[in-house]
This record gives sequence, structure tokens and C-alpha cells, in this order.
Amino acid sequence: MTKNAEIKKNEKIGIDNQDEQIKVQVIHNYLLSAAREMMRNLKRTAYDTIIYEIQDFGLGIYDRKCRLLAESPGLAIFTRGNDFALRKMVEFLGEENIHPGDVILFNYPYWSSNHTLDVLVSSPIFYGDELVGYAACKAHWLDLNQQDPGYCLDTTSIHNEGLILPALKIYKRGVRDQEVENLIRFNTRIPDRVVGNMNAQISCCRTGEKRVQELVEKFGLESFKTASQEILNHGERIARARLEALPKGTWSAEDYVDDDGVEKDKMIKIKVIVTVTDDEFIVDFTGTDPAVKGPVNLPIGITEGVSALAFKGLTTPDSPANDGNFRPLKVIAPEGSLVNAQHPAATFTIWPSIHIPEIICKALAPAMPDIVPACSGGEVVSVMGVGTHPVTGKVWLEATNEAVGFGAHAGGDGENAIMHLSEPGCRNNPIEVLENKAPLLIEGYYLRQDSCGAGEHRGGVGATRVYRFTAPGSAVTILKKTKTRPWALKGGLEAEPNHIIVRPGTDREERTGAINEPLEAGEVLISSAGGGGGWGNPLHRSLEKVLEDVRDGYISLESAKRDYGVIIDTGSWTVDSEGTAKLRQERLEA
Repeated sequence: MTKNAEIKKNEKIGIDNQDEQIKVQVIHNYLLSAAREMMRNLKRTAYDTIIYEIQDFGLGIYDRKCRLLAESPGLAIFTRGNDFALRKMVEFLGEENIHPGDVILFNYPYWSSNHTLDVLVSSPIFYGDELVGYAACKAHWLDLNQQDPGYCLDTTSIHNEGLILPALKIYKRGVRDQEVENLIRFNTRIPDRVVGNMNAQISCCRTGEKRVQELVEKFGLESFKTASQEILNHGERIARARLEALPKGTWSAEDYVDDDGVEKDKMIKIKVIVTVTDDEFIVDFTGTDPAVKGPVNLPIGITEGVSALAFKGLTTPDSPANDGNFRPLKVIAPEGSLVNAQHPAATFTIWPSIHIPEIICKALAPAMPDIVPACSGGEVVSVMGVGTHPVTGKVWLEATNEAVGFGAHAGGDGENAIMHLSEPGCRNNPIEVLENKAPLLIEGYYLRQDSCGAGEHRGGVGATRVYRFTAPGSAVTILKKTKTRPWALKGGLEAEPNHIIVRPGTDREERTGAINEPLEAGEVLISSAGGGGGWGNPLHRSLEKVLEDVRDGYISLESAKRDYGVIIDTGSWTVDSEGTAKLRQERLEA
């Protein structure tokens, strides 16, 4: 039997009876449909663009043991983190204290897997008197009275980072607790929007709860339990089959976070050691720097979540996620390190988590050159504005993420300007929405020429956006990886990193990374996202592709000559074949 045939065999439903196999598939697809309906409900009723436009949420349906059965695409790093958070929530409350009609709020970072503004809302699903599972939705709230409006870049303790909700019940046995709502309203600068988003999440969970109850009513409780177990077992089988096909061994890599937001001259090391065996995919963070003073420390739940994202991308990228997919994954994160922060370490700016999937890929690249790409722009380049709106007199707070270039790979060029791999279900905010919601004018939005890493296969280019404030406000930029370049593979060239330029063309112009500073009406901020690293020797790239890249504006004439050894005649816009052949030969000999 060939390896592919063996994998296909292992991917089949494990139940022998064909009727039961069909029933499992029907129940699984019903659960996936219910999760998508939860997502649609959330987006229709949410108040903030960060939820209904950017899709900064993670939601799903879980069994009684808090194991994911079905999800709907959103912020991918929430998926596995929600599993961890639900287990901690149930452990903290005690299952015996969870009742029909309850809705629970949870954002304690070390247990909830994210920072305080990522609030998990969950409702238990009962059929009669029996608890059968949970519906859960995590989404980003824009304010919970944290130290700074919008986002915190330099907190030094969890106690600077906003209101903590330690598994509080906003509904108890179906009755809303007004005291809990009042607590939230009086601990946010934008109460109507925060409570509105909370209500949207509650509605989302109620939708999942209702759909599962209908499913159990239709097929019976035992059939639901059997199908749930088989969904998870099937998820495990396909993951193990793909794991078996990967090269075996141990590899390591490291990368550096720019700083912690407080000690800005000190870079922070993340090291991963990846071991692949027939049975396990082990991600070991031993050697990573200890937790730091500033707010870039990671709760263990998010470390597991981003490691799971990398593992799924390598094994089961073409199927919806469920808990079974991650059973072969083992994460080792030393307690007290950057990737396993302990109370009261600051965790608000959890941006190092974005780098981890790519560092895992960097470790595996020597063994899996046909699978793993070069580094992308390496960041979620987030720009946020906050202030008092000159028309409404109310607080405005809007954000968006910029698109990075993806790394080149053995099969071809990296994609231009798409959302970072840590948020494949997310989008950025449309210009029309930003300008309607905030006193901002987007004066430019374009692909960033020459940001890509050169190679036989070129990295993707990042995007640049130009923001002009039309009223006073504060600009908050949340990005790292401005001090290290996106790495290349197989002799390709590194790409240009991310950066922010504040007040360009003035005597106060500043090129920087993460900032939180006021801008006056008329002042400008330019956000430029990094490109992807190149793959292979640039001198081996076809002349036609280099010419096409120049014509498309992805690379400049200077880059074509400097990086690819290609001379282009600007009179005819054709390749100078003789001059190019001579230049490339000289470069190759050198």
C-alpha cells in the first residue's frame, strides 16, 4: 500500500455500519453549520468594526469535556486557546455550579489564554437535566478601563490592564444579573459599545445552544455522544496519518521580539526546539527568555494556541478544526518564561504570539524545504486611533490591520499583501468604514515596492497605508518585528521589515514601531507592512518574471539590476539580454 493510500485509509470514519457513518457526517455538518450561524449572528449584532469587519473573534461548539467539535473561521489563535479557557473556567466554577440558562464572562489572562480585552462568553448546553456541552465566543472588547484608551504598550502588571472578569455569570439560570452589567458599564470608557458587543456574544452563544438542543432532540442523546466522539477520533486519525508522513527528527530555531515596550533597547529571544516522531509533534520553548517587565508576556494558553496553528497548517490544513486534530501535539513551555507568564506579569501586548508559528516553520525548514515557506512580513501591523469625535462629541476608537507579504516557497512566489498567517480568518477595515466611523482621511493605500525578498521565487510585497487625522486624537500602533528582517530560504534574500513613519516631511518626522502618542488635526501617519522572504538564488529567476515584476511595480528597476542581475531597457521596456547575461555570469562567478 502506498503512503497516500494508507493516509486515505486512515481518514475514513471509524464506524463500520454505513448508516451510522452517514449519521456521523450529518451531525458533524450540522454542528459546522450551527457554528457558522453563530458567526453570522455575532457579526449582524456586534457594535464594533473590530468584530463585524475585522472578525477579531473565535467561536465554536464544545462537548461536555470542553473539547472543540465545530468552529467558524475568525482569529485562528483563539481556537485552541478557547479550549484551554473553557477547561479553566469549569475547573474554577465547578461543573456542579453550572446550570441551564447560565451565561459566563471570563477574561483572566493566565486562564483565558489572551489579554483582558479578549473576553470569552460561554453558555452551557443542557438537554433536559444533562449537560452535553458548551457554546463559546471570544471577541475583542475595545475598552475595560485599562491604563490607556485603546491599547496598552507599557504596562508592567496585570493590575494596570483593566477589569478582570473571573468567570462571572451575566445570566444565572436564565435571569440577567444587572449588578454584573453595571460593574462592566462603570468600568469602561465606551459602555454602550462594550455592553452591545457582550450582548452580541450572548446571542451568538444562545444560537449555538439552541441548535445543539435541536440536534439532540432529532437524533437522540446517545447518537449525539457517539457522533461527537467519532468526530474527535476522526480528527485525530487524519492528523496522525499526516504526522507519520513528515520527516522525523529534532530541529531548532530562534527569533527576537523588538522589545517589551518598557525596556526599549533590549530584544527578547524566543527559541523553539521541534521534535517530530511517529506519535508526537513536540514544540519545546526551553531556552526562551524569562518573562519581562513590559506587557509582551504570553499566557500558556495562547502559546499552546499558536503552536497548534502551526501544527494544523502542517497536518490538517484542509479540514475544519476539532480537538482531535491536536492530540499528537505536545507543548513544553517553562513556567515563568516569556511563553508561560505567571501572575502578575503584564500580558496586554501579546504580539510575540504572532511570531511563534513562523519560528516553528523556520526550525522545520531544513527538513521540509518543499513544505515550509520563507518568513512573511512576520507581523499583524495594527494601527488604532482614539479621541473625541468632533461631530458627535463621543469617544471614537477604530483600528485596522495591514496586509503583509508572504514568504516564497518551493512552489512559487509568496502572496502579495494578505493577512498574516496568525489570523487567516480575519480581514482589515475598509477605507470607507474607517473614514465614516473616525475623523481619518486615508490619503494612500498601495503595495510597497521593493519590500519583498528577492529569490528564484520572490516573496510577496506588503501594503502601505497613509492616515491623516482630521481632528486631534491619539495614534496607537501595535507592531513588532521592526528590528529584524523576514528571513529567506535556499539562498533567497531577506525582505524589508515593518515600520511606521509619524509626521513625514516635517522637522518632527519619526520612523518607529509601536507608539502611543497624540496627533493634531492635519498630521499624518504612514504604516508600512513588511514583505516576505525570498526562496532560491535571485540570479536563477526567469527574465520574464523579473520584467513582469518591474512592470507591475512590485520591484524597482534598481532592484531588478541589484538583486536579480537583470538590466531593463526603459525605452522599449524589454530585457537587455546581452547585458543581463554578462552581469549574471559575473555575479555567479563571484
